[in-house]
Formats: sequence, structure tokens, C-alpha cells
Amino acid sequence: MTVLSDLRRTMHMPRTLRWRLFLILFAGLAVAHALSFGILFLERSMSAKATMLTTLERDVGTSIALLDRLPAQERAQWLPMLDRPTYRYELGQGQAGVPELGRRAAEIAETINAATGRRFPVKVESIPEQGSRLQAHVTLSDGSPVTIDVMPSLMPLANWLAYVLVAQLFLLILCTWLAVRLAIRPLLDLAEAAATLDPNRKAERLDETGPAEVAYAATAFNEMRDRIAHYLRERVQILAAISHDLQTPITRMKLRAEMAEDGPEKDKLMNDLSEIERLVREGVAYAKSAQGDAERPTRIDIASFAESIVFDYQDIGKAVSCGRIIDAVVETRPHAIRRILTNLIDNALKFAGAAEIEIENLPDGKIRIAVLDRGPGIPEDQLEAVLQPFHRLEQSRSRDTGGTGLGLAIAHQLALATGGSLRLRNRSGGGLAAEVTLG
Repeated sequence: MTVLSDLRRTMHMPRTLRWRLFLILFAGLAVAHALSFGILFLERSMSAKATMLTTLERDVGTSIALLDRLPAQERAQWLPMLDRPTYRYELGQGQAGVPELGRRAAEIAETINAATGRRFPVKVESIPEQGSRLQAHVTLSDGSPVTIDVMPSLMPLANWLAYVLVAQLFLLILCTWLAVRLAIRPLLDLAEAAATLDPNRKAERLDETGPAEVAYAATAFNEMRDRIAHYLRERVQILAAISHDLQTPITRMKLRAEMAEDGPEKDKLMNDLSEIERLVREGVAYAKSAQGDAERPTRIDIASFAESIVFDYQDIGKAVSCGRIIDAVVETRPHAIRRILTNLIDNALKFAGAAEIEIENLPDGKIRIAVLDRGPGIPEDQLEAVLQPFHRLEQSRSRDTGGTGLGLAIAHQLALATGGSLRLRNRSGGGLAAEVTLG
């Protein structure tokens, strides 16, 4: 594990799967491309060597025999006509060198010996300061030395070869990127569908076509979403049935309690029964809040809608007012929005004693409705937690102070079910802002 961790830290692999696949594929193809070029280069080197040895075998025998028969004073004028691109003739001992015992020297010596019928002694030396340069020393029959200066070289490369290599590299990058893009796109679609998964809303099903693995994953995801939606519907049905079954015994118990003699015990019993009834009612309301799409969307004047809610509270003496309100028409589910706002206003009245509603346009064209108060606010680490069901900041579990713990959760669920969102934040100067964004 330590070696793998060190290797990963050394490689500095990118975090995204797209770039990792791209680098892996490109590196593999680039290495294969380099190997192909290397093999081609080696083949050209071997071909040049074979050509040089063939030329030596064909020409050297004739050239040495000609120089051996020519008078010594005429040999110099024939040398330029005997020279070749990879070797040339020189009268004398040539440059000082060291004996060459390698395979290449042995091949050159054997080729010259075979070409001359082994009539002339041959010795091969290398020139250390000049790389691959070799000199073959031949002694003619009259004792005159002749040096064959061998300069091995590769076949010349075409000028357009560099452009071809660059074009191949560009094509390699393009094909690798397209392959990775095609491979990653279904995964991105699946991740986006999982991130926006809402079984209570009708969304387009993932495309179940394409490669077998992609089609199988899309089918499995669609079936999972259907199962979750089915379980949620069953939850609502079960809670509705429990509510219906509990209403009758609760009503009978309240009737029997009312027939009892007046006293503190009777009052406590009636309060307990009322709390049980309210808890059942709020639990069912939370379960049904996830089914907010059962209501058909309607176009409403959001300013008049909010003012009507404020006037209803003012009629019963509650300190609810309107702040900045813009005139706008939105298409939404009015009953769900009313329940959201009343829950938020009730929460503000409970903890701050007063509430204010503001409505504004957002730069992206959405509408934001804010319910503001100047209460104690919520600790920053609890702003998300209070949107979960049965989570109450009041740890005494008193219904008079903490409630059922479902008001904000119901508002949150309804906001999601209507295609919006609910966000809580603490205001500067104290208080809480509950912001509902309508898409």
C-alpha cells in the first residue's frame, strides 16, 4: 500500500476520470507510435548497412584490382572516380587509429577480403574522435598502402516526414479525445440523473440504448427510481391509513374525557389527546408534502398572493407585514406555496413574535420569497439539520416551545416538490431569513 501511495503521489494523476483515461490512452498510443518509428528507423539503419556492404563487395574488388595494376604515379588521378557517398579511397596510411575488433569491423574486413579474392591483407581501425568513422587499410602487391575511409550513414529522410509525424500526432490526440468523450458521456448523464433524482417529479427516463454496459446501467437506474417512487407512494398510503384508523379512537377518547369530572387530570388528558391528534396530522402532512406534484400548476400574481396571506394573519392580530414586493406572474402550485409560507411565518411568529415578507427578482429570472424575522436565529451548523423531519433545536421536547419538528421539513419538501428550493440563513444584526426560490 505504501508503494502504491508513493507512486500515486509521484504521478500526480488528474482528479477527473476523463483526463485520466485520456492520458492513459494517449500515453499507450504514443508509446506504440514511438516504437513503430523506432522500428522503422532500425530497419532503415539495417537497410543502409546492407546497401553499404553490398556496394563494398561489388565495387571494392574492382577498385583495388584497378589500383594494383595502375602505375604508382597514375593512381592518385583515379581516386575521385572510385569514391562513393559512404566510402572513399586514399593513398597512404590514413589517420592514426585504434584496431577495431567489433562485429561491424569484422563484417567490413570480410566483405573486402571476399571482394578481392583474399589477395591483399586488410586491417580495420576506428577513429575515436570521429564517432562511427572506420578506416580499412589494404596493402597492394607492390607494398603500397591504400586506405578505404568508411563513413556509414543512414538513408536521407524526406523533408515532408516531419509534417506527417505532426499530423499523425494531432490525429492521435483527436481520436483519443473523441473516444474518451464517447465513453464518459453516459457516465456523466448517469451522475447528473442521480444528483437530480426526485422520484416525486416526472422526469425523463435515461436513454436505455447504446453499448450493453451503458444500457444495463441506465435500465437499472430507471428501475431503481421507479421502486423508490413506489415506496414513497406506499409510505403516504400507510400514513394516511394510520391517520384514518387513529382518528376514531382518539375521538372516542376525547368524548370520554369530556364526560369525566372537571379537574387538572382531565385538562392534562385533553391536552395529551390534542397533541397526539396534531402529531398524527403533521406526520401525514409531511408524507403528503413529498407528493406536491399532485396539484396542477396555476398562474398567479405572486404579490397579491403574498398580500392575501399577510392580511389573513393581520386579521387575527398577528404581527405579519409586507416589505419590498415586486409585481410578477408565476406558474406554480398555489396550495403548496401557501402551506410553505404559512409554515415559515408560523415558525417566525413562534420564535420572534413578528414576521415580514419580501419578494424580489433574481438575475436568472427566478423569484425569491423571503420570510424575515428578528428572533434568535439558528446556529450555523444547524441550518441544514433543521430542515430534516423531527429535528428540533428545543431539546426539552416540549410541544409548547419546540413544536413537532415538522414545520420546516414540510416547507422544504413542498419547495422541492414544486421545483423550487428552501434556504435558511442568519441575518446580519440578528434574526433568520427563510428564502423560497421559485423556478
